[in-house]
Amino acid sequence: MTRRRTLATGVALAASSVLLLAGCAGGTDPGAEAPESGADYGLVEEGTLTVCSDVPYPPFEDFDDSTESGFTGFDIDLLTAVAEKLDLKIAVQDTGFDALQSGTTLLAGTCDIGASAMTITDERKANIDFSDPYYDSLQSLMVPADSGIESIDDLAGKTVGVQQGTTGEAYTTENAPEGTEIVRLPSDGELWPAIQAGQVDAILQDLPVNVEHVRADDTYTIVEEYETDESYGFAFAKDEKTELLEAVNGALAELQEDGTYQEIYDSYFAAE
Repeated sequence: MTRRRTLATGVALAASSVLLLAGCAGGTDPGAEAPESGADYGLVEEGTLTVCSDVPYPPFEDFDDSTESGFTGFDIDLLTAVAEKLDLKIAVQDTGFDALQSGTTLLAGTCDIGASAMTITDERKANIDFSDPYYDSLQSLMVPADSGIESIDDLAGKTVGVQQGTTGEAYTTENAPEGTEIVRLPSDGELWPAIQAGQVDAILQDLPVNVEHVRADDTYTIVEEYETDESYGFAFAKDEKTELLEAVNGALAELQEDGTYQEIYDSYFAAE
C-alpha cells in the first residue's frame, strides 16, 4: 500500500470512484425511479425525513442558521435532494457518532436515517443497514507545518488525535508505531481545538475534513494520505426501514442520472 500521495491525487481518486460506487453498488438500477410520494416509510414524523448526524464534521455536516434545517454540508445537501425526490422535507438532529455508528441511536427510533460520513464496514453492517455508497474517501495525517512530522512513522513519542468509533481510529491503532499516544475524542469538534491548543501533535481522520482545516489555516499541512478502500453510506435501523432504504437508493440513482449529485459534489469537492 502506498501511503504518501499528493492531495490532488487523493481528491481526484474520491471524485472518480464515488460515481462508479454509487452507480453500481448494492444492485440498484441507475434508471430506477424513487417510489411515489405517500409511500409508507415508517417515518418518525409524517412528511419529514428525520436525519441524525454528528455535527460539526465539515465539509460533510455543519451548523448553518441561514438554511431551513439549520445545517449544511455535503451529506445534508445530498439528503435534502433525496427528500425532495420523495416529496419529504428534512429535519436534522445533532447526535454523537459513536452511538450512531453502533446502531443504538437508529434502533431507538429517534431518527429515520443516519448521515455522518459513515464508512460502510462489515462490523457496522451487523447492526445497521446501509444505502448504496455515495462517497469514496481516504484517511489522512494532518500536523502543524513546522512540526517535523513527515509520516505516521514519526509519531513515536508523539500524541495523535482520532475520533472514537471511526475507521480513522482503527487505522491509527493498527499502523501507528510503538510509543505513539492515541487520544480518542468524540468528534472533530474536539479534535481541531485540541491540535490548535497543542494538546495533540497530529490528527488522523478522513481526508476531506483535514483538507477543510488546512484551507482555513495554512499553518497546518497534510503529510500523508492512506488508501483504505472506504465508502460512505447512509445508515438505517437494522431490518426496520426496508421501504425507506429502497426509496433512498432509488432517489440516489435518479440524482446520479439527472446530474444533481455531480452538482452537489462539485460544490464541495471540485478542484480549485
